[in-house]
Amino acid sequence: MTENGDVTPLVKLEHVNKHFGALHVLKDINLTVSRGEVLVVIGPSGGGKSTLCRAVNRLETIDGGQIIFDGQPLPEEGKALAKLRSEVGMVFQSFNLFAHKTIRENVTLGPIKVRKKARDAADTRAMELLERVGIAAQADKYPAQLSGGQQQRVAIARALAMDPKMILFDEPTSALDPEMVQEVLDVMIGLARDGMTMMVVTHEMGFARRAANRVVFMADGQIVEENTPDEFFTNAQTDRAKDFLSKILTH
Repeated sequence: MTENGDVTPLVKLEHVNKHFGALHVLKDINLTVSRGEVLVVIGPSGGGKSTLCRAVNRLETIDGGQIIFDGQPLPEEGKALAKLRSEVGMVFQSFNLFAHKTIRENVTLGPIKVRKKARDAADTRAMELLERVGIAAQADKYPAQLSGGQQQRVAIARALAMDPKMILFDEPTSALDPEMVQEVLDVMIGLARDGMTMMVVTHEMGFARRAANRVVFMADGQIVEENTPDEFFTNAQTDRAKDFLSKILTH
């Protein structure tokens, strides 16, 4: 995808380490994410996947190594950190919408406050994005009036409204009822097709197969294996990955 354009990775993690007390949750992680790439991170719970995801926009600090985003080390704090967060969208497991604001207000808040966009322009863009994720008709409702799947699609629209260079998804469907999962994945597959750079922590193997350019398998704080989806799912190289796949793909 990037052969003719900028070939420097958008994100580069070099020897990243992270501890929670005595627990070593990220162990010497080296990883890149190219522009326009969809990187899906899978593996057993407690393997460090969410921590890895949250480290990329500095929701988690790291103890060692460095993370480079778009050619610059991650800023420590202040305005530079706010700028980074506006360029790296985040979609959480639990939606994190503002309950007292309408759907439209949830989506326009960032562009108006952070990007200093005019309200009319932010509003127009919000409606375009709500249309894109299939919930324009719900614009003037409050989050509590929407289903979980609809709320998560609002969260995706909100991330997109900042025109980010990348979006991080931290288990975006794991809090949803099963019948709502696909409506959110469909939106994500659409984003992937449109060339959005994405890092997705998920248990949805169908999504990994369909949308990922690369699958990273994490366990015990380490990247055990990374490969194309085809290779990973049909020809896993490590016993740890084979064991994980045998447990989840038989159900």
